[in-house]
Amino acid sequence: MKETSDASLSIVIPAYNEAENLPQLLNSLLPVCTKQNWRVIVVNDGSHDATPAILNKFASQYPILSAYSHKVQKGYGGALKTGIRATSTEYVLTFDADGQHQVSDIMPILHFALAEDADMVVGKRPEKEQTDLIRKTGKWLIRHFANFLLPLPITDLNSGFKLYRTDIAKRYVRVCPDSMAFSDVITMVFVTKKHKVQEYPIHIKPRQGGTSTIGFHTAFETVLEILHLIMLFNPMRIFLPLALLFSAFGIAWAIPFLLLGRGLSSMAMLFILIGVLLFSNGLIANQISAMRLENLEDKP
Repeated sequence: MKETSDASLSIVIPAYNEAENLPQLLNSLLPVCTKQNWRVIVVNDGSHDATPAILNKFASQYPILSAYSHKVQKGYGGALKTGIRATSTEYVLTFDADGQHQVSDIMPILHFALAEDADMVVGKRPEKEQTDLIRKTGKWLIRHFANFLLPLPITDLNSGFKLYRTDIAKRYVRVCPDSMAFSDVITMVFVTKKHKVQEYPIHIKPRQGGTSTIGFHTAFETVLEILHLIMLFNPMRIFLPLALLFSAFGIAWAIPFLLLGRGLSSMAMLFILIGVLLFSNGLIANQISAMRLENLEDKP
């Protein structure tokens, strides 16, 4: 266990059209970070409002604040990648710009990470304080779909309040998407690669201003990215169940025909063949996955 005073921390904040929320957030965050000697990195993701001007104003007043700008919008994950790659401290914390996260939760989650020697700590939001029914249902479906493909010890998979060991985060951001699915995918990467991932309860407030960009398309993108991730790390989790399903269906279809002495049904043969092909493709995908993972382990 390390002493808190030895821990260096950067806080990465992605911002897209957050002019309504940034002044209040930075006014509460920057004095605390200045006192603790933490670095703050805000990434303007191609905003069309006053976000760049606000960042320039605060950056001129606070040396600990670094502002980066994308010429065009890359997405939530793209902004986080820029911030994480610009980090040089031992730990990095991702923090949303919409005013929902609380500055008072930063020190406790850092203490917890140090005490537990964790590689990632996910800020777990209270269920009763989370979003409307449709979004809660979507998050529930995504979490259970992800757990079906990859058992996870985390319940709030897509929380944006996460603390990482910077060197590990930098290694894995290359396989994470630029979209909102970044939060889900990077958590699954850490778990898949056997890093110590834990949760810690945090508090949230309603969005202070602006409009959320999360919708149905976000959930669809997340499901696709989870499938992509499983194909990268453990493709047999997808191919093997499908292969067994088709093969079992083909055998079940064939048995009545064989018992009646009518030979092997062409439909049964088709299903069994599909099962064999899926299994063979799974083995090939597994070999490709192993070669790609060797490259992933190299330091960035």
